[in-house]
Amino acid sequence: MKITCSQKDLMQGITISLKAVPVRTTLPILECILIKAYGDTITLLSNNMEMGIETKIKGTVEKEGYIALDAKFFSDIVRKLPDSLINIESFNDNSVLIECERSKAMLAGKKGDDFIDLPDIDTDNVIKISEFSLKEIIRQTIFSISDNDSNQLLKGELFQIENDELTVASLDGHRVSKRTISLSEKYDPVRVIVPGKTLSEVIKILSGEADDNVNIYFENQNVMFEFQDTRVTSRLIDGEYYRLERLISNDYETKITVNKKEFQDCLERAALFDREGDRKPVILDISGNELNMRIESIIGNMNENIEIEKEGDDIVICFNPRYLLDALKAIEDENISFYMTNSKAPGIIRNDNYVYLIVPINYNTGAK
Repeated sequence: MKITCSQKDLMQGITISLKAVPVRTTLPILECILIKAYGDTITLLSNNMEMGIETKIKGTVEKEGYIALDAKFFSDIVRKLPDSLINIESFNDNSVLIECERSKAMLAGKKGDDFIDLPDIDTDNVIKISEFSLKEIIRQTIFSISDNDSNQLLKGELFQIENDELTVASLDGHRVSKRTISLSEKYDPVRVIVPGKTLSEVIKILSGEADDNVNIYFENQNVMFEFQDTRVTSRLIDGEYYRLERLISNDYETKITVNKKEFQDCLERAALFDREGDRKPVILDISGNELNMRIESIIGNMNENIEIEKEGDDIVICFNPRYLLDALKAIEDENISFYMTNSKAPGIIRNDNYVYLIVPINYNTGAK
């Protein structure tokens, strides 16, 4: 194999590929990036057995072939090279020569025959969505994924398609995040669980341009995201996701409407008092058309009032301030509607396109 490409393009391809290189593995070949050069296409492949990435880079193929190189060492070498053209040539003994201007480096490669290729997924049934929309709907929900290894279902996000609507949802036992967007056309029903790790890497790679589309394919317990010159393939999480409609009630005794920015700013100040090792809730005391927010901890206390519009009963309820903040940061509305039933039932921030449910904290609120 012999190829020529720019340092910038190669480094970009390596950076994307590294996202699917395993940290630890019993298969040393998977610690490599596989370089394939056929026709006029240079492709980099990586695979950690849960997620695989195939990305194409610009360049010239002078001699076809393939070779596997240790991902970390290959990345370190290319990163240190000047911003110029790079020549890469492999030989029969699997050694690889990398030349760039006056620099020459000889690397020990691996033949690559044992490299585990990505699953072959049928691309006939495609779901199209803009990069911007996909990136946003993941960003606005992924923070509610659990990091608890005992329940794999909670480590993924529900992707549900019904007609021309895509719903993405996550929950971690303390909160639920759910977003719904419209698609450009109707599709057959889909209900699958996509690993959170995969989605985290996908949104890092996406440019987020509204004019660029992502093609999504679901088949045989796998999902593939195809965009620009990259394909990200992942196993789906096996199992039946929770029926969120059973968790999210439309009943409420108290509804407040509040300016989102004012509410968020106040919560961010309160969160400063919520220190590691001294987890204290923020107390929301709703009375009349005023919300009193207070928090007390070993480093001090805070007490602020916010004007609101209220329907229903007065209520005192406590929450983890960071859970509320995560939801508010994902919302772009000027004003939000917050629904509550009692001090022990979940509070729900919602409109037609999103639902954020937060479980309250039992706490002795004391007096103001």
